[in-house]
Amino acid sequence: MTRTAFIMIAGKPNVGKSTLLNTLLGEKVAIVSRKPQTTRNRITGVLTKGEDQYVFTDTPGLHKPKTLLGEYMMKSVGNAAKDSDIILFVAEACKPLNAAEKNALGRYTRSGMPVLLVINKTDGANKAMLAEQIKEITSEYEFHAVIPVSALTGDGVDGIMKELDPLLSESVHFFPDDYITDQPERRIFAEIIREKALRLLDDEIPHGIAVSVEDFKEEKNMLSVRAEIYCERESHKRIIIGKGGSMLKKIGTYAREDAEALFGTKVFLDLWVKVKENWRDRPSLLSGLGYKEEDE
Repeated sequence: MTRTAFIMIAGKPNVGKSTLLNTLLGEKVAIVSRKPQTTRNRITGVLTKGEDQYVFTDTPGLHKPKTLLGEYMMKSVGNAAKDSDIILFVAEACKPLNAAEKNALGRYTRSGMPVLLVINKTDGANKAMLAEQIKEITSEYEFHAVIPVSALTGDGVDGIMKELDPLLSESVHFFPDDYITDQPERRIFAEIIREKALRLLDDEIPHGIAVSVEDFKEEKNMLSVRAEIYCERESHKRIIIGKGGSMLKKIGTYAREDAEALFGTKVFLDLWVKVKENWRDRPSLLSGLGYKEEDE
């Protein structure tokens, strides 16, 4: 008998949702950064264990949108919830819930779906404060289970799988058993580049960048890629390129190294920077970058 569940991972920005997805899968399918709002699209990760298939969906962090891109991100969260059987709600250890978290938790726990509260970043957390946090949250909301974890170290993550097991339903598998993610190779490569930019650039720039892979060719023993980093200001373009092209070269080198490890082949990366003013509020540019309404 085969079983399946569609499981949404939700929570505020920078709470560790993408790290948790990667840890659950044992593979890196979502980019990770210390900067908030790193995830912009729904990312599906598939874990098949024998007859059981767990289909996880990593979603953008819950926030109040200020741009069309932000509105797109929040719509994708809402659509993911509609398509899910179970919700993993990730909160940060020893941190009070904010308004967006409380609002979302209210909706999810009233939906009738099982909601598992995952308290992340417990490594080094004060145990007394953690216990008080769990007591306070569970007094307001009803959960199927509460699981303290460290997605970074993997501590406690097995507890999530144990709690999910009885919630799977008899069903065909919706993905091949060796499938890991639904992300197209172009998008994966673009996200690798964006991850390196997020890690290397100043705080005020990353939210204003996007990456488009314009050319993606598999040649003999080589993957040849041309990609463009979009930013919103000429001053940002100069920072991204760096003195003598040093920053762009560093972004490209780190991205190429990750891509070679992931795709298992040599990579030639031709990386450019272009200014697209206010691209986060321009529907045609958002659509061209892959941020489309999911029912289109």
